Amino acid sequence: MKTERLVIPDVLLLTPRVHRDARGYFLETYRQQVLDDALGRPVRFTQDNESLSAYGVIRGLHYQLPPWGQSKLVRVVQGRVRDVVVDLRKSSPTFGQSLQIELDAETKQMLFIPVGFAHGFAVLSEQAIFSYKTDAPYAPEAERGVAFDDPQLNIDWRVPGERRLLAERDRHFPAFAALQDLYP
Repeated sequence: MKTERLVIPDVLLLTPRVHRDARGYFLETYRQQVLDDALGRPVRFTQDNESLSAYGVIRGLHYQLPPWGQSKLVRVVQGRVRDVVVDLRKSSPTFGQSLQIELDAETKQMLFIPVGFAHGFAVLSEQAIFSYKTDAPYAPEAERGVAFDDPQLNIDWRVPGERRLLAERDRHFPAFAALQDLYP
């Protein structure tokens, strides 16, 4: 598996080797040692999640407060998404920056997102199955969010405004500048 640091260096793009033949394909979706070596530290995942969404669905931008902050390893099982992360770490040189990348079932690339980032995605295909591992359980009392359409973040979700489908709570998160609960 190839690992690559992106514009925000703590976020990793992982590209697996996909072995294809007449029967279909085989790939390794996760190997602990590869991620540990790339990060220079161990990450232990404790929960797996999966969602099915239709075209235009935007989920996010979500994060959890300490001590429930989550690192995530995300991938698309079916379809294509626009994946977005926002650095919420006040001491980071990339604080307030967003990273936007397309992930799809064809390339099978994955994104590692460390603790201290808000995360979301928009479905660009007819449907998408999105799967991810977390290193901390979901804690509803610690969940927070950032406005998906905050002009300061300059996120191009690649979904026209009239086609966007969001949960009611995701429509009402505060702007980035108004966030009180950030990471050190």
